Order: sequence, then C-alpha cells, then structure tokens
Amino acid sequence: MALQRLDNRAARALFLDRHGLAEQPSGPARGADLLDLITRLGFVQLDSINTVARAHDMILFSRRPTYRPPDLKRLYEHDRALFEHWTHDAAVIPMAFYPHWHMRFERDADLLRARWKNWRRDGFEAKFAAVLDHIRDHGPVGSSDVGKDEEKSSGGWWDWHPSKTALEYLWRSGALTVIGREGFQKRYDLTERVIEEHLCPGAIDCDPAITIDWLCNAALDRLGFATTGELAAFWDSASPAETKVWAEGELSRGNLEQIEIQSADGSWRKVLARPDVSEQAAIAPQAPGRIRVLSPFDPALRDRKRAERLFDFHYRIEVFVPEPKRVYGYYVFPLLEGDRLVGRIDMKAHRDCSELRVRAFWPERGLRWSEARTRKLEAELDRVRRLAGVERVVFAADWIRAPH
Repeated sequence: MALQRLDNRAARALFLDRHGLAEQPSGPARGADLLDLITRLGFVQLDSINTVARAHDMILFSRRPTYRPPDLKRLYEHDRALFEHWTHDAAVIPMAFYPHWHMRFERDADLLRARWKNWRRDGFEAKFAAVLDHIRDHGPVGSSDVGKDEEKSSGGWWDWHPSKTALEYLWRSGALTVIGREGFQKRYDLTERVIEEHLCPGAIDCDPAITIDWLCNAALDRLGFATTGELAAFWDSASPAETKVWAEGELSRGNLEQIEIQSADGSWRKVLARPDVSEQAAIAPQAPGRIRVLSPFDPALRDRKRAERLFDFHYRIEVFVPEPKRVYGYYVFPLLEGDRLVGRIDMKAHRDCSELRVRAFWPERGLRWSEARTRKLEAELDRVRRLAGVERVVFAADWIRAPH
C-alpha cells in the first residue's frame, strides 16, 4: 500500500502553522492570550544574549508584535501561569503541564547526582538541608545569597560552590521552583510554597507511561509530523527508545501512520503523522508575505537539520566561533517571508545612543532581492527597534551583501 505523501510546499505550510507562523503576526499578547500562544508552542526557550532582545522576547514578538517583555514577566512571576524548567534547554512552560515534569524531576535527580560527582563538584549533597532551611526561614534566594562562607573561584558555571550546586540540583529535581529572574539571575523558593497542591505528586497519577504518552502526543501536535527521534527531542524528557515503543503501539492501533514528506531538495523522508495529516496540511493557511525577524532559538529553527531539509536553509549560530572564523557574525537573525527563509541579518541594539545598527544582511542564494523586499525588511526593522527600545535604525553603508 502506497504511503501518504506531502510535497515540500504542503509540509512547510503545516509545519509553519503548527509553529504559529502561518497567520498574520498580530493580535493581543497579554494575559490569557499570551498564555494561549505559549501553550500552542509548548514552551519558550530562555536565553540571556541580548544583542537586540532576548530569545524568548523575539520568539513571542515575531508572532505578536504588540508583545513586550513585561507581558511575559507578569504572566510568569505574578500570575504563576508558567513555570521554568528544562526541555532541551531552560524554558518557561505552561503551568498546566507541570504534572508531566515529575518524571523529569526524578530522572534529573539520578542523572545530575552522578554527573556532577564525576565533574568533582564535591560537597553539594551535604548542603541540601542547609539550603532548604535557609529558604524556609528567610524566603526566596538567588545563588549569591547562599554559600557566602564557601571558597569561590573566578570561573564560570563549572566552578559553582557547593551551595549554588545544591540550589540548582534541588530545582532540577523538583524540591525548589524558580519563581522569576532578576537581571536574568534565577530566584528560588520552596516548591510547596509556589506550586498548587493539585499539580503535585499525591494529588495526581505520576505513572511514567501516562507522561510518555502525553509527551509524544503533545510533541506531534506541535510538529505536525516527525520521526521518533524528533518526538523525543522536542521535550527531551522521554528517551528515544521509549518514544519508539510508544510509536509502535500507536501505529498498531491506527492512531498514527507512516507517511513521506518531501524535502526542499526533492528527496522523500519517512515520518510519523496523524491519519488526517493531508487534510490538516490542505487547510493550513498560506503564510503572509510580510518579512519578520526570527530568533536563532525560534521553535521552528531549533532543530537545524530539520529546518535545512524543509527550507533549504543552513544555519549555525556563531556565538562560540572565534571572530576571524565566523561566516556571518556573532548573533545573526534569520528572516522569514511567507513560507521561505530568505536571508539573515547581523544587527545590534546600542541603547546608549538609542540605535539599532544593522551591519549586514545576506539574502539567500538564488533569491532575487528587490527594492520591494528591501522596503518590507526596513518596515520590520522599524518594528524590531521598538521592541529593543531604541529610537532609530542605522544602516552600514554596504549593509546589503552578496549571498555566501
């Protein structure tokens, strides 16, 4: 029996729709509306780099240009509609999903205990009781509030003193909850004082099989189609082996089908999808022609290999590449137009002089870059500079470059 097939255009349409990039970037971005958007995405990755705006702010702004950073801070720290933990990286996640993180807490407890001992962070386990007692008696803390009598080195995260390591361990394993950030530094409190009881063990069924089923279904809902490896990587909680077993069961029950999707180079790849995937792709809206700037950590781009297969867009962040070896720049933003990734731009907000300075823009090879596209890009940059909180956009003399 022949497998269902989605050509590349249909696959991109479905994928962008599931990532909130197929409709016009508009609409309210506060309170329940912002929570609905984050729930649709599943989570929003947090990142400290702030060349223009932080990754989480860019992700939300690219879909809702009325969004501003205080909107997320209020939802997270005041409304407690989100919690912070790990997917593939640190992220804010809808509080309704919290019960499905108990498995993660237990697994992180075992994993980190072994890993951090191997990294010679000796003594952190002995600090658990002292750290918990300090928070219980004195309230929420940051890492600078504990372990002041412990020897500190001048290194980075790998040189955490024992009490800071204990804080991070107790958060990752569920005893503590991050209640917000000050200057991007986490503040921790006792989970029992933050998370409502009905979301905690004892009040809910924490059977790992229920969690794995939820994780896999929720990942597929947000991807549209995926391999078992991509499903496992979405939340990075269930293992690839567990995801494969889940998929085999769903295939046997008729809840999933194996289909083929066409890559941008014309090749075909087998993936898993719902039986109605063709109908869902057919009704996906056509992505608007407006150009918008995406974060390098946008959910649609996080899996670089998948983005390259679907969009023929090769992207690697060069933050950790020595400057002489960079192809583009330190922190270069991809550009989406319709259902195509059309280029990348190197820019930085200089808040001391209230300027968004554009150093360079590279259109993708094979794309005809017109004056009309330049005007659309300039309009988007004017919107971005408002998010960055600066007054004007300044372009380098030779800012439009030849494709690499």
